[in-house]
Amino acid sequence: MTSGLTTRFAPSPTGPLHLGHAFSALLAHDRATRQGGTFLLRIEDIDQSRAKPQWRDQIDTDLAWLGLDWPRPVLCQSTRLPAYTAVLKHLWKVGLIFECRCNRRDILDAASAPQEGVAPVIGPDGVVYPGTCRHRDSQQGTRPFPVDAALRLRMDRALQIAAPDGDLWFEETGTGPAGETGRVRIDAATLPDRIGDVVLARRGMGTSYHLSVVLDDAHQGVTEVTRGQDLFDATAIHVVLQRVLGLPQPRYHHHRLIRDDTGRRLAKREDARAIARYRDEGATPQDIRAMVGLA
Repeated sequence: MTSGLTTRFAPSPTGPLHLGHAFSALLAHDRATRQGGTFLLRIEDIDQSRAKPQWRDQIDTDLAWLGLDWPRPVLCQSTRLPAYTAVLKHLWKVGLIFECRCNRRDILDAASAPQEGVAPVIGPDGVVYPGTCRHRDSQQGTRPFPVDAALRLRMDRALQIAAPDGDLWFEETGTGPAGETGRVRIDAATLPDRIGDVVLARRGMGTSYHLSVVLDDAHQGVTEVTRGQDLFDATAIHVVLQRVLGLPQPRYHHHRLIRDDTGRRLAKREDARAIARYRDEGATPQDIRAMVGLA
């Protein structure tokens, strides 16, 4: 790879790419090109129950039509499961993860129980985990590594390694939802209550978004992560994992979200705004750039 910026666009092959994806991919590609760097395509297909070959093929077609290019072969996360498992086994051995047997209803009920009628805290992964299974088995780290289990990070223990002095931060080259930019400091003391013990491996998947994205960014030498502001709060999780695992910490470039006429963030179910549909209706790549404000 070149010595300049290395960034990536990492879609999941679970539906059509829409204008929001086009904006993120074009922005990342433009930034890499201007700085003499590398733009990577990575396929985040850890959820094999939803990933479909036709959507994987459509990603290549849409991005090539937009005028983007990237090195081959493309990394698919489904090929990286051994690497994720190796890290999980290490974290298990040192007591930084634990097995969780709760379902979503269990978590919601437990999170709501202490103060009935008070809404539970919502973090990057939804309702913040109330710690139900954290102390259920004090010997978890010495037991054999569980197969096909939900595994959570002990955030309190992880912070003792990641930020023993409370100093936790990341470099932001874009802007967060409240205009955050430059060196963004993370209030480490609030993470156990504000984010909690996040899932690092899901049943039937063997990993999670948080674990795989951190390991793959390091594996591919990504120096700047380009992504939407909806993932800004998740950056604290990723910084903690990077420090715990001794991985390089990239810069982050969070960008505005492309929304529909009602102000909602676009989702893959928004087929009316799919890149392929615009192309079929006669739009040009320059038209797409104009639609997302990159003309």
